[in-house]
Amino acid sequence: MAKYLLLKHYRGAPPAVNDVPMDRWTPEEISAHMRYMQDFADRLEKTGEFVDGQALAPEGTWVRYDGEGRPPVTDGPFAETKDLIAGWMVIDVDSYERALELAGELSAAPGAGGKPIHEWLEVRPFLTAPPTITE
Repeated sequence: MAKYLLLKHYRGAPPAVNDVPMDRWTPEEISAHMRYMQDFADRLEKTGEFVDGQALAPEGTWVRYDGEGRPPVTDGPFAETKDLIAGWMVIDVDSYERALELAGELSAAPGAGGKPIHEWLEVRPFLTAPPTITE
């Protein structure tokens, strides 16, 4: 089994086919989208492929180490930033091909008008330790 991170983007990915921002969806469209996401996660939980997933708010804070006792904090990420992550899902699957298959299915979540979004999802494998060499 290999773990993959499926990243959903507010911005920064190529535009979705049904590219209507969520803040312009009706409450029913939002509910249908969230139900699809939950049903997808529930199904993967039953197969043992679901690890975790969360939706993220668009606001956040940047912090970095800048010497002892002085962590600078900014009120970002700013709205003009190129890329904002909307949410993520971690899956644990048998193959890269299965990760792509599931990402494609997740891309079909409904959006405006109840039509699939066909959004681009970023599929990132978890970094694993190199194999141990023994003599």
